[in-house]
Amino acid sequence: MSEPWLLAAVEPDDWRAVALCAETDPDEFFPDKGGTSRHAKAICARCDVISECLEYALQHDERFGVWGGKSERERRKLKPSRRA
Repeated sequence: MSEPWLLAAVEPDDWRAVALCAETDPDEFFPDKGGTSRHAKAICARCDVISECLEYALQHDERFGVWGGKSERERRKLKPSRRA
């Protein structure tokens, strides 16, 4: 995990600079249809910027891959509750 002082020094739009996925094979976060996203979600669970990542994906309508520890289907389910 990132050091707290490092997170404080990162600009809000630069959350990707400290994201654990930046240190991981990107293919982990874009599994083939029917493949598992378990490993990607485990990485996300340990990441200090998981909420920033999820918010980015929701705001930018990311339709593929695991973002913020959520699959495409899980993010679609979140959208109706965010509009209310």
